[in-house]
Amino acid sequence: MGIPGEGARLENYEAFIAIVDTGNLTRAAARLKRSLQSISRSLTALEEHLGVELVRRTTRLAQPTDAGLAFYRRISVALNDIAGAEADLREVTRGLSGSIGIAASAFFAAEYLVPAILEFSKLYPAVEFDLRISETFTDSVSSGVDVMIRIGRLPASPLKARKIASLRRVVVASPAYVAQYGRPESPAELAHHSCIVRSSAQDAKAWTFHGPDGTSERVAVSGKVTTDNSYVVKHAMLSGLGIAVAPFFQFREAVEAGHAEILLGDFTLPQIPVHAVWPASPKSPARVRRFVDLLEQRLKKELT
Repeated sequence: MGIPGEGARLENYEAFIAIVDTGNLTRAAARLKRSLQSISRSLTALEEHLGVELVRRTTRLAQPTDAGLAFYRRISVALNDIAGAEADLREVTRGLSGSIGIAASAFFAAEYLVPAILEFSKLYPAVEFDLRISETFTDSVSSGVDVMIRIGRLPASPLKARKIASLRRVVVASPAYVAQYGRPESPAELAHHSCIVRSSAQDAKAWTFHGPDGTSERVAVSGKVTTDNSYVVKHAMLSGLGIAVAPFFQFREAVEAGHAEILLGDFTLPQIPVHAVWPASPKSPARVRRFVDLLEQRLKKELT
């Protein structure tokens, strides 16, 4: 490694972090508001300075080498600390302002994000929100999104993630369905019922149950309706089209109103983790970190 010089400029490290986070140079340029040529020059300069290839480039993708990924993990922490210190200093002098881009599912956004945004806005009225609704589970951060709220197990990724909650799941059906087809008394009996399959779930076609004696059972399920949208799952269940599995908060109102019944109450399903996911970059604004803190505190109160 040479003497620190042009290759070791902070902007070159920022470009490298953005390339790994976004998966290609074009998206990295958009995030940093720099030209594509500038991003490419920064990466080349950093690689020449270090004497090692950090990123393999193809026409559409840019993937870190093993050395690049190891380097990314080390410097992203350091640069994030620097950015955090800068943001905290600005917060002391100016207060929080700017926009927070958040991606989340419609159900979660309506139930938990909107009330959290209301509380945060009262504390920091200069902060604005750009809420993107997405049911698709992905490990990439879209342009303009500062943080994703993802429900389920996270895939291996260079992105930074923080677990902020766990969701209880339940098995439910409408009273009309139970009256017509009966109530399953064990998970195995689901094989003889019409189950509503949410294709975007990580355990879409096989549900795992834990019995009161501590044993576990994995049951293959199928039915008349398959969908990638949780709202459709709910309304298909309410219409009597089958038995559904989902986090309890999605069905709470229907259960309390008597429009849905919880089945297999002696059995439990694995809880689903909720993570806040954002780029491990040196520019995570203080407003984003502060909002995630507030959201986590609210979830701990509401889900216990």
